[in-house]
Amino acid sequence: MLKTFRALAKHRSPLELIPILAILALAIIARLVPGDRTIDDAYITFRYARNILAGNGFVYNPGERVLGTTTPLYTILLALIGFFLRGVHTNFALVAITINALADATTCILLYALGKHFGKVYAGYAAALVWAIAPFSVTFAIGGLETSLYILLLTSTVYAYLHSRYNWCALGAALALLTRPDALLLLLPLGIDKLIKLIKTPARSNELHRVRWRVPITEALILIIPLAAWEAFAMLYFGSLFPNSIAAKSVAYLLPQKSAFIRLLQHYATPFLGHLTFGIPWIGIGLVIYPFLYLIGVRRSISTNPRVWTMAVYPWLYFLAFSIANPLIFRWYLSPPLPALQFFILVGVECLIKEGLAPRLQKYPLRIAHQLQTLILVFFVIVLPFSLTARGWTMHPDHGIQRPAPEMAWYLLELKYREAAEYLLERYSSSNLAELYLAAGDVGVLGYFTHARILDTVGLNSPVAISYYPVDASQHVNAYAVPARLILDEKPDLIVLLEVYGRMSLFKEPEFWEKYELIHLIPTDIYGSHGLYILQKREKTQ
Repeated sequence: MLKTFRALAKHRSPLELIPILAILALAIIARLVPGDRTIDDAYITFRYARNILAGNGFVYNPGERVLGTTTPLYTILLALIGFFLRGVHTNFALVAITINALADATTCILLYALGKHFGKVYAGYAAALVWAIAPFSVTFAIGGLETSLYILLLTSTVYAYLHSRYNWCALGAALALLTRPDALLLLLPLGIDKLIKLIKTPARSNELHRVRWRVPITEALILIIPLAAWEAFAMLYFGSLFPNSIAAKSVAYLLPQKSAFIRLLQHYATPFLGHLTFGIPWIGIGLVIYPFLYLIGVRRSISTNPRVWTMAVYPWLYFLAFSIANPLIFRWYLSPPLPALQFFILVGVECLIKEGLAPRLQKYPLRIAHQLQTLILVFFVIVLPFSLTARGWTMHPDHGIQRPAPEMAWYLLELKYREAAEYLLERYSSSNLAELYLAAGDVGVLGYFTHARILDTVGLNSPVAISYYPVDASQHVNAYAVPARLILDEKPDLIVLLEVYGRMSLFKEPEFWEKYELIHLIPTDIYGSHGLYILQKREKTQ
């Protein structure tokens, strides 16, 4: 971030730096004020990092070499920082928030720099300010996920490519892929554009039929070496190049057709959360005006730097890929395309205002015309999008830490699982609990705080579960349903489940109730559940 800031500060007056510093401060404060609201999936990454530091290896359950995380780079980064702090006792939630705050602040500065690059300063400021407080940015930064680092790597890779810094672009591309495999959706257009530019036709007419390739050896090595090193390790260590979680998610969730398409369509229609101010009808309006503004922004940007098509096509490749795959759309899946989507929309607004106002302001003196244009630009390009986005925050969350936070920074389920973990730690000694086999549908909080051996009923970290899916549609109340046969075959010592996860499957089996008993119920109606069940194996079946 310091290197980026120094580059931006060069040849600029102190007055120009004040807004940049203000944006940096806002981005960091917006991630420190809400406090730790860690999401369940982040605790899975934390447990991997802690096991690395404990000498157990890159594993979720000691002794089980399963790659259940899709973010190896973020896991290694947490472990590396933890090595220099308190080892296995590191507060990974605090480390994650710090990394994410710095990453998002840097992304804001890069968005501003992109605006400058295309001669759209207002759009650059606006994109940076919006991202500084965007709930889809802040929520997952304070939630401990890798999303902030991932988006920084995507943005910096594009920024480097647009400025012909190909070695940095190659490094960013490699690191982005090691952070999330879907980075390929951005790297594909970058690779196509680069390939086109590698094919050069010599100038002499008698050689026009020849095609000459200039292979960028250094760039290729920078890209390939980190990826090849990880893949070699993954193949030798895990026996697979691909995270187990990808296979598990493809069979575990039963979803209506086009559910991802509909969710993404709603999301792309509300990039600044306008529906919170103007109501649900705004989604329909957004489906019309935002693509229109986006196209204007892209068209004007391409006239400045044709390579920007690689950035402009990314949100739509993302939309297409996830719509076709139709996965369960977790909230953090919606964040990566937003910076590009917001940026080009804001560029489009700035272009429309400048081009539309110029003829109408000619009747005014030059100074007054300039002031009027500035006021209109500041309001429509900066103030309005920022204000609409800020509506996604609440001063008084209805659960958890009582500090201002995005409304979507929901972690009530995590608090319930933390309560379950504390109950188990009181009932069993920590050393005994670590020896027990605990089954759960959401394993992050429980696995991190209990240290128990975990049976992940979805299969993300437990490959044994995958063969029990898909569960019959009649057993689904929502997207989750725990296969009864999985529990009966694996015979875990403890089970912690939302009642709704087993309502029509596991809890309908008489054999299950012969072998297990309910020992504690935590009241909650999350997902329409009748509580969070804690069950243990009956003594006669021990």
